[in-house]
Amino acid sequence: MSSTSRREFCKVLTAAAILARSAAWGQAKYADEDNRDAYRLVAKTDQERILKAASSYQTLPPVTITSFPSDRSPGGPHDFFSQADYFWPDPKSPNGPYINRDGQSNPDNFNEHRKAMIALSIRMPALTAAWMLTGNARYGQQACEYLRAWFVTPATRMNPNLEFAQGVHGVSTGRSYGIIDTLHLVEVARAASLVGPRLLSAKDDAALKGWFRDYLAWMKTSDKGKTERAALNNHAACWALQAAEFSRLMGDNETRSEVRRQFIEVLLPGQMGDDGSFPKELTRTKPYSYSIFNFDVMTMLCESLKGTGPDLLQFALPDGRGICKGAAFLYPYLKDKNAWQYRKDVEHFDALPVRSPGLLFAGLVCDRRQYLDLWKTMNPDPADAEVIRNYPVRQPLLWV
Repeated sequence: MSSTSRREFCKVLTAAAILARSAAWGQAKYADEDNRDAYRLVAKTDQERILKAASSYQTLPPVTITSFPSDRSPGGPHDFFSQADYFWPDPKSPNGPYINRDGQSNPDNFNEHRKAMIALSIRMPALTAAWMLTGNARYGQQACEYLRAWFVTPATRMNPNLEFAQGVHGVSTGRSYGIIDTLHLVEVARAASLVGPRLLSAKDDAALKGWFRDYLAWMKTSDKGKTERAALNNHAACWALQAAEFSRLMGDNETRSEVRRQFIEVLLPGQMGDDGSFPKELTRTKPYSYSIFNFDVMTMLCESLKGTGPDLLQFALPDGRGICKGAAFLYPYLKDKNAWQYRKDVEHFDALPVRSPGLLFAGLVCDRRQYLDLWKTMNPDPADAEVIRNYPVRQPLLWV
């Protein structure tokens, strides 16, 4: 056998071994065949991607917000700080309060804390997914290093609130809209629920859950948190997804039940149109991006709330509005962006679409093979910073 043939043979054996381990995880994790099939589908699609990413993150030390102090921040070194994306200096008063230019991100904003959190949200779940696929403890241990740095270690942990997120120069030191920034902790919490009980010490696992307990309490009781929950567009859905997944991590079934009612009674009837669109997102300056984003967030909210009652992915209002109708509206435009019948986004339209987690779960639950076929062909790792900012679920292996 030639050296090339031997290498190819070894690759085949390695891939087979990984799939076998992944299947074993799925057998242990799920009681019914449909869920095992979903796990196998995602594992087969993503195994090479996951292992390549995790290998590159294996040697990267976790970096938290404490490494990026800002003289613009009204808080301390452990306080998350960001500036509102769409606010700019007023040409009529350059030193005065900033003014809004919806959909147009200001490149001069301080974004280092957000970038650090996004790096956490990309690397830690990928390491966890690699640990699930291979059983290699090195991946899981590195994932836990990220958890300890961000949520446990006193010198580097973040304070569990967003009092200073998305502030506006001359207007506000922080706004309710800033709570959307921690949407990037949703998949971190999902990954933590898998790796934490297995590889964190009991003390560190308790501290991790304590951080999310404190942060969720702030989300539910602070003025900013209550205002965000009552928003009329994707911000309320993002609040709900965070509350659902953070409470899932802690076993807070009361909050999960509250969020379930919010979806059924407020979010779905208040935001989805009769045709499955999201009319409030269609009026924005980036209607394509925000329509996909809100669909993905609502779909993952339903997935997060599994176990609280009948499957919300299959739920529909009496008039038929539900996740399946939302998917039916978006699918033609995900398949062919040129078919989009509404105005184009003012920015980053050419970078879309990317791989939609909502399309995957809708394909599984709504029994639409064409959704799954399209999902497999879409870009799972966008490079555009603005697209990444609105793309919080990247490792569906952790969810199926």
